[in-house]
Amino acid sequence: MYANNFPKKRYKHTLKFLKTHINDGESILDLGVENPLSEILKTDGFDICNTSGEDLDLNTSFLKSNNSDVTTAFEIFEHLVSPFTVLKSIQSKKLVASIPLRLWFSSAYRSKTDARDRHFHEFEDWQFNWLLEKAGWKIIATEKWTNPTKKIGIRPLLRYFTPRYYIVYAERI
Repeated sequence: MYANNFPKKRYKHTLKFLKTHINDGESILDLGVENPLSEILKTDGFDICNTSGEDLDLNTSFLKSNNSDVTTAFEIFEHLVSPFTVLKSIQSKKLVASIPLRLWFSSAYRSKTDARDRHFHEFEDWQFNWLLEKAGWKIIATEKWTNPTKKIGIRPLLRYFTPRYYIVYAERI
């Protein structure tokens, strides 16, 4: 399998967190198109299907009709104009979601080449928790981790100590 050769550090953390909170036999709806992380999850034995790339800000009908045991959303909510609407539309009883945290020393991410790859939101942990709770989710477990780079400078140094990613396991109230 992947052992310690994950394409991204966050995949290792995400897989470990998911295995801690989700049982092998539970079906998973992963928000977003198939990607390297969803392929890793399938290889690891998870029963996972992805959304088809529809704009979830405009169309949540698939979420409302899906009956998966678990919904996962890995670095998706920051790209949505209205993550609240999506969170309310999820029918699963369990949610595992991760987000990049807002960093005080760096502005929000905005791709210069891909208009779809921009962040409408970069949350602080308490803001994301509040959003989940307001949308009807009870937070059961959370975890944060850093994302150091091999570059030289003040920002890369701060990334060694400042958590960049936040993951949550929540259940529908």
